[in-house]
Amino acid sequence: GKEVLLLMQALNTLSTPEEKLAALCKKYADLLEESRNVQKQMKILQKKQAQVVKEKVHLQSEHSKAILARSKLESLCRELQRHNKTLKVRNIQLARDEEEKRKEATAHFQITLNEIEAQLEQHGIHNAKLRQENIELGEKLKKLIEQYALREEHIDKVFKHKELQQQLVDAKLQQTTQLIKEAEEKHQREREFLLKEATESRHKCEQMKQQEAQLKQQLSLYMDKFEEFQTTMAKSNELFTTFRQEMEKMTKKIKKLEKETIVWRTKWENNNKALLQMAEEKTVRDKEYKGFQIKLERLEKLCRALQTERNELNEKVE
Repeated sequence: GKEVLLLMQALNTLSTPEEKLAALCKKYADLLEESRNVQKQMKILQKKQAQVVKEKVHLQSEHSKAILARSKLESLCRELQRHNKTLKVRNIQLARDEEEKRKEATAHFQITLNEIEAQLEQHGIHNAKLRQENIELGEKLKKLIEQYALREEHIDKVFKHKELQQQLVDAKLQQTTQLIKEAEEKHQREREFLLKEATESRHKCEQMKQQEAQLKQQLSLYMDKFEEFQTTMAKSNELFTTFRQEMEKMTKKIKKLEKETIVWRTKWENNNKALLQMAEEKTVRDKEYKGFQIKLERLEKLCRALQTERNELNEKVE
């Protein structure tokens, strides 16, 4: 409403209708330039969204690789646990066998006692080595698990950053749609203003036609009076001269009114032409706006698909 009032005030400051039409054309050109800038911003945002989608696919591939590495590490941990269990069972079995041999040897062969003790010492050294190896493997697994946790934190941070970028893109899309809507409202207001001016000019033209008919009636009356005065011309020359002067004035007024009617008729025709051009341009604008709506719907579908994919990925990661 404020913009329309400012536009009407600016047009009222102008004197001629040609200047008003020129100002309106300039305003329409500015609006067209704004719509072109909005289209450029839409293309830039579409490029940014495509880049975000590529980065998201890359991050998904990295995340799948990390999941594969995690599964491999888990399988290695299971194998190590199995190996430790088998080693414990072996050690227990060996200890039992050695104990039985030792009992049998002490009962029957006291001489082989030293040899059995030596073998037990060797097995103890071997078991100590195995325990040391198990401790080292456990530390390595702890380090790998810590590295994997750090990697997951990094991936979560990157996902959050991409989500913020997606929200920024959505906000910019909403802003562009709002700008398109405002431009359409401005165009509608200017069209209504031009229609109002055209109706006013048409009304003025009809008034001028009515005045012309009234003046013609007055002229016919004056002609009748002039014929009446011709009969009495010999009696009053002074009255004839005054009447002649009045007739000349009336003819001048009629000529002036005819010129004004011609000017108003040309203005009315020019306004009609301008209205037809505005209607054609509005149809073009409507087509462009429909194209924008289709593009926006496609972008919204893509955003929904990306959000669903992101939700599915989050569920898989959890």
